[in-house]
Order: sequence, then C-alpha cells, then structure tokens
Amino acid sequence: MRHIRLIAATGTAVAALALTACDNGTGTEDEGAARPKATVAAAEAGVSKSPESSTPAQDTADSGTTGASTTARTQTLGAKPAASATRKGQSTGRSVVLCNGTNTSVTAQPLNRPLNHMLLTVKNTGGKTCDLPYYPVLRFDQMQWVPQADESTQPQAVVSLAPGESGYASVLLSAADGSGSGGMTAHKLTVGFQGMTPNSDGGPSATPSLPAKGVYYDSTLKVTYWQKDLDAISNW
Repeated sequence: MRHIRLIAATGTAVAALALTACDNGTGTEDEGAARPKATVAAAEAGVSKSPESSTPAQDTADSGTTGASTTARTQTLGAKPAASATRKGQSTGRSVVLCNGTNTSVTAQPLNRPLNHMLLTVKNTGGKTCDLPYYPVLRFDQMQWVPQADESTQPQAVVSLAPGESGYASVLLSAADGSGSGGMTAHKLTVGFQGMTPNSDGGPSATPSLPAKGVYYDSTLKVTYWQKDLDAISNW
C-alpha cells in the first residue's frame, strides 16, 4: 500500500514539473509562441514586395509573367517624374508675346541730325512684356519693295519691352550726297512687325503719322534693327 502511495506521489510530482515547465515557456508552449514571430516575418516580407518597391528580378523569381508586368510598371513609374518636370517647366516658362500694332504705340519722327534720318519709337502699351524681334518692315505709300536692314546694328539679344518701355529703330531715308535714285515723297507709312523667325508675320502692323509735307526717300532707304537703348543708334 505504501508502495502504491509512492508511485502516486511520484506521478503527482512529474505532473507538477510538467506544469512548471509550461509556465516557464520551455515546453510545448514555446512552439505556440514561435508562430506569431513567423507570421510577422511573413507579413514583413509581403510588405517589402509591393509592386512599387520590388525589382523585376524578384518578381521573375516568383513568376515569369509577373516579372514582365513588374518591369512595365517600373518603367512607367520611372517615367512619371520626367513627365511632371516637363509639364512644370512648360507651365512656368514665359510664353512669348510679340510687340505689334495691337499692344504698342508707334511714332515716326524725322531728324535733323543725323541728316535725312527718321526715328521710329515703339512703346509697349499692353499689360505683358512683349518681344520685338529683328527690324521693322517699312512701306511708304504703295511701295513695292522692302528696305533692307543694316546687319551691323543687330543686337546680341531680342529686344523685350516691359509694359511702358520703348524700343527704337533708325531709318536712313535718302543719301546725303544725292547718290540715291528713284526719289519720291511719301505721305503714309506702314510699319510691319516680324515674328520669332526671319520674315515671319508678327501680327498687325502700325501706321504712325508723318508730317503734313510728307517724307522724302530714295533707293538708299534702309533701317536698323530694333534697339532697347537709343544711344546704340544715335550716331548711325
């Protein structure tokens, strides 16, 4: 009987040890505790493998078709910043507004010095900065030819006029020594404007007033390029 009690007591002690092991996390309870760690690791692996962050090589290892689609997505995503930069540059870039008869006032003033010269003044009367490329295209009355420009007067940059600013061009009307031919007196002047390429249409022309007696010109008629600074052509 005592022997039976000893066995029972031993069994009870073993059971107690087993419960103690479970409480200390060294038994089968450890296996259950390890499962959440594996789940977190798998979740982390899944997050790191999103379409945006994965590489074509990673996706190809999973599936050939997946790798191809991921490559396409990666190329598309890579192209977006460049496209956005282009649009931003276009939106912030200043659009060219040409100076012409709609946004300027033009005057033509015959000069005593230099002899046989006339000064053209173009004032920006609009609300935006306008560009004044190349040189004025002049036509007196019904003249059938276009006076040429003196290439030595070409400025280094296109003349731009802020609202209220003026640009200038000088006109040689006739030769001082009388060497010109086909001289005549004109009573009407049309000033044409060029676009951003030579001889292109820059918009509506202007018709500044001439003196009542008219303006005499001959075959030596020529003009300067538009200038921002009047002093650049004051002695032309």
